[in-house]
Amino acid sequence: MNHRAIALGLACLASFLTQGAAAQGLRPSGAAGTGLSRMSPAAPSFTLPASGASTALRQADFIVAVVNSEPVTNNEVRARAARIAQQMAQQGAALPPADVLAREVLERLILEKIQLQLAREVGMKVDDFAVGQAEDSVAKQNSVSVAEMHRRLAADGISKERFREELRNQLLLQRLRERDVQSRVRVSDLDVDQYLREQQSGADASRLDINLGHILVAVPENASPAQVAERQARAQRAADKVRAGEDFAAVAAEFSDAPEAKTAGGLLGMRPADRYPELFVSATAQLPVGGIAGPVRSGAGFHVLKLADKSTTGIPTLVTQNHVRHILLRTGPQLTESAAAARLADYRRRIVAGQADFAELAREHSQDGSAKQGGDLGWANPGRYVPEFEQAVNALKPGDISEPLVSRFGVHLIQLVERREAKLTQREQRDMARDTVREKKVEEALTTWMQELRGRAYVEYREAPQ
Repeated sequence: MNHRAIALGLACLASFLTQGAAAQGLRPSGAAGTGLSRMSPAAPSFTLPASGASTALRQADFIVAVVNSEPVTNNEVRARAARIAQQMAQQGAALPPADVLAREVLERLILEKIQLQLAREVGMKVDDFAVGQAEDSVAKQNSVSVAEMHRRLAADGISKERFREELRNQLLLQRLRERDVQSRVRVSDLDVDQYLREQQSGADASRLDINLGHILVAVPENASPAQVAERQARAQRAADKVRAGEDFAAVAAEFSDAPEAKTAGGLLGMRPADRYPELFVSATAQLPVGGIAGPVRSGAGFHVLKLADKSTTGIPTLVTQNHVRHILLRTGPQLTESAAAARLADYRRRIVAGQADFAELAREHSQDGSAKQGGDLGWANPGRYVPEFEQAVNALKPGDISEPLVSRFGVHLIQLVERREAKLTQREQRDMARDTVREKKVEEALTTWMQELRGRAYVEYREAPQ
């Protein structure tokens, strides 16, 4: 497995690579979009240290590189590498050698500093409300309260202020890439036609794309035999429940220690099989769609896996569709994100109390094209909305109304009206093909853009990270 792909793909506090310009404040021009990767997080991904554990950096710090006069320190590299290693272990992925991981992390930090410098030069800022929202999301991913998250981070030598600054920086990176890369990518009908011809001609027939449901029952390091047995029994109970026909998302929410259990119903997303851990691929290789494997053991713990879908074209055939409506307030000099969120929170309070109707408030106040329809966005396939919006929708039950949510378009109040399983029509499969083509184009454009930024920057290497 490619160490470079793993290190960059699973990095904690990774890039937020989301889709470009959109109609109705949510949808990419001409089609749905999923951004660079279906793995891309919608909010910062940050693996917390285990309770009571401390990996505080003890050795003397020193500069390993200088980026346009801004230093990168050895401790920065070590701290990021430790978080990546922890998250890779949770995913059951093999770790690259320490020196390889350190070099990859250093290059990623250099690229991030170059981009952050550009974001500040053009005057980009991130409101405290958006940082707080990201902070809440990270806490939910780790199934802890914000206070407990800060306690664990402090025990690991990461102050609340430093953590929030890292979140702010990652949100800046997201917004910069949206502005300079993703919003400029366009996919024509000819591009889609060519892609579909390639699939039909068998040019890519050897590629298998799969979508796995994942339940992780984590096993602590140095666990006693009794602890291992208890964890295995818990994983077996989860496997028995889903084999008996219980809803996988509900079982994942109850049993799983993995972040996607709370944000995506345990689903890891449709992507090439070689982008999954080899353990997952081998365990599900002989399963029919809907089949369950496990528990299987890795260094992270016990895994229960469901083969949710598979395709040789990367296009799913059966999907979960959501019917949602929303109220959008666009932010700017006259309306900050915090003020917009406060206004939407009041709308939510009134709706929940029965004092106002969602559709009427949307018609009166929403600054989105859907306002005339009472905010109704209709039925949507996975990947239709930007990741942060879609993540919020996936966390709702029918009838639920979200808390105010910040996206690149403004601040939203979202209600999930209905949810259903549906087989894609030919037109919908074509839209999914458009998403796949767009992902490839965004990835290519992002690579080129980063190379250009890197080429214009002054980078001086000092000492190798240790």
